[in-house]
Amino acid sequence: MSLTTSKVNNSVLIALTIAASIVLSPVSIASTVQGSTHTIKMSSFNLNSQKWQNRVLLIFAPSVDNHNYQQQMQVFNQRQNDFKDRDLVLVKVLATDKSYANGQLIDESSAANLRNRFGVDKENFRVILIGKDGGVKRQETTPVQATAIFEQIDAMPMRQQEMQER
Repeated sequence: MSLTTSKVNNSVLIALTIAASIVLSPVSIASTVQGSTHTIKMSSFNLNSQKWQNRVLLIFAPSVDNHNYQQQMQVFNQRQNDFKDRDLVLVKVLATDKSYANGQLIDESSAANLRNRFGVDKENFRVILIGKDGGVKRQETTPVQATAIFEQIDAMPMRQQEMQER
């Protein structure tokens, strides 16, 4: 293979990698909200786009001031590597504050759609684990230990296969 062909192949590989990372991103850019002094990018979040790509952990709460929410976030904040290792997207759906998917702001309609889909009222706290197959694997109305979530995921057949392949 010539040097030119090798460079072209590398360029194609890089372009495909970038395209795949954009397509597989947990959120997609939906709109931009103009603030008085700055611009905030908002994204839509579609749970169906995660199917077969990521597991999703939904945390519903009235606000960041909610005691259960604060407890839950304290449990998960130090475990980002465990989330990445398990292809786990953390989605915080808050009624009176901004909602986020993996730290990226999501729009209010996406948050409302998730609340409606799972029947969670704005005043309720709920933790819901969604598997890569799109099915609900766990639902809790109180904070959950990170180890309990990770052990449940690690026991799943798809996760067992992932661990063998890695």
